[in-house]
Amino acid sequence: MNVLVVPSDGPALGPTDLVAQALGEQADLICLPASRLADGFFDLRTGVAGEYAQKFVNYRLRVAVVGDISGHLERSEALRAFVTESNRGRQLWFVPTQADLDDRLAREPQRP
Repeated sequence: MNVLVVPSDGPALGPTDLVAQALGEQADLICLPASRLADGFFDLRTGVAGEYAQKFVNYRLRVAVVGDISGHLERSEALRAFVTESNRGRQLWFVPTQADLDDRLAREPQRP
């Protein structure tokens, strides 16, 4: 599996930027620090999270948002539900640390 690891330092990145970078590097999975998400991502009313998710689905890219988002989760029941549902699937995950992502990937069945 080819993983694009986005550095934690830098400006917020939109979904189009991430898709372009991932496709350019032939990545299967984007490891995206929560700090690099665009403003409004964690406020589901803005539609920003849906825009990201739809773009990744369209290009068949998997994304792991890595970082502590507990403050956002405490403020929004809808966001908690979105994260829970996302983590049940294979397309978009939210994990607190890189080690958590590594553990989750190690438990996945290997695909040819």
